[in-house]
Amino acid sequence: MATKPPVARPLSPHVWHVRWPITMTVSIVHRATGDGMATVGTGAFVWWLAALAGGKDSYATFLHVFTQFWGGAIGYVVGIGLTLSFFQHMATGIRHFLLDTGAGYELKSNRIGAWLTVIGSVTLTAAFWLYLLGGK
Repeated sequence: MATKPPVARPLSPHVWHVRWPITMTVSIVHRATGDGMATVGTGAFVWWLAALAGGKDSYATFLHVFTQFWGGAIGYVVGIGLTLSFFQHMATGIRHFLLDTGAGYELKSNRIGAWLTVIGSVTLTAAFWLYLLGGK
C-alpha cells in the first residue's frame, strides 16, 4: 500500500511575524496614557494634598522627594512622564475626533496622523520643559 504524500498545511502565524503598525501602537498608547495619568496623577495629587494638610514637615518631605531625592530624578520622571502622557493623550484624542468626522481613514493619511501625534507630543513636551527649566 502506498503512503499518501504529506499535505502542505498552512502554519498559524506567530505573533512576531505580525507587523506592528503605528496606528495600533498609538491606539494602545492612548489608552495607556489615559490610565497612567489617572493612576499616577491622582496618586501624586493626593500625596500633595495630604502633605499640604499634614503641615510643614509633611510638605517638606514631599518637596524633598520630588525635588532633591536622587537629584530630583523622581520629580523629573513623574513630571515629564505626566506631561508626555498629557500631550500624547490630547493629540490622539484630537486625531480620534477628526476620524469621527469621517476624515483620515485612508491608509496613508491615517499613518501620517498617527506619526504626527507622536512627533507633536514629544515636541510639545520638550518645549514645555525647556520653557519651564529655562525660567530657573
